[in-house]
Amino acid sequence: MGTGVVRPQPIRATRPQFFRQWRAYLLLLPAVGIIGLLFGGGLVLAFLQSIGAIGILGAGRISLDAYWAAFTNPEFLRSLGLSLYIAIVATGLSTILSVGLALLLRSAGRWASLACQITLPIPHLVGIVGILLLLSPSGLISRGFYNLGWIQSDQDFPLLVNDTANIGVLLHFLWKEIPFVTLILLAVLRSINPAYEMQARVLGASRWQCFWNVTLPMMKSGILSASLIVFGYIFASFEVPFLLGSTRPRTLPILVYRAFTDTDLTRRPEAIALGIILSLFSILVIAFYSWLISRDHKSIQGV
Repeated sequence: MGTGVVRPQPIRATRPQFFRQWRAYLLLLPAVGIIGLLFGGGLVLAFLQSIGAIGILGAGRISLDAYWAAFTNPEFLRSLGLSLYIAIVATGLSTILSVGLALLLRSAGRWASLACQITLPIPHLVGIVGILLLLSPSGLISRGFYNLGWIQSDQDFPLLVNDTANIGVLLHFLWKEIPFVTLILLAVLRSINPAYEMQARVLGASRWQCFWNVTLPMMKSGILSASLIVFGYIFASFEVPFLLGSTRPRTLPILVYRAFTDTDLTRRPEAIALGIILSLFSILVIAFYSWLISRDHKSIQGV
């Protein structure tokens, strides 16, 4: 009786390889599909209106004249620069201060996370009213300085609301966004294994070296995520710079609003073109963030 070699049978996967690789994306598909349908449909409709395919005055000649008018508008570059200035400064200061605050509150109890959530449910309009009551020339701080004899009238109080430097806008965003970013960074810090930092200290690293070379790189994904959310919101914010910001120049969302509500309906395609440009810029920021995250993952994996 001969003996044959028994070859092992290949183990078949219980789930399709495609499903395992794309499971997370498939689970997100219902929510992303609804958002994509609403946002994407509105974006397509707006684009058709901006090129003249459809509109209030009826379909006309399809062209890119609205985009040319938007880019050649002398206020466009000033508004874009102001929006970038507010978004970059507010996001940068919020991130830097939040990193320091999160490090201070890292060993605190649950009260620290609860304290960071106090400002989250407060609407921005309520914060705007608070800034006006405190920092306007006739506000509480100005009256207090007057009663103390530090100023002779409200005209001597520095202009902090509707000023060209947009200090009131920046202070409002700092008050609102620092607790939000700190809350995210606290969760990231508490998920980091302290053994890494202890090992660095044992090897002779100073506190600054330990933070710069160990803690900060492990916080990088959380910092990027939080700063992206904050930057995107501030850049597209309307009500805060509209009520607290400078009147000239105006931020890009206010410029879009002014053009859209203009009584001259022929400016409507230009206003829609400005809105699409604003949306595309936000999409580019998200794409840049995704590229940074993918690059970090590849560097970690040694690719």
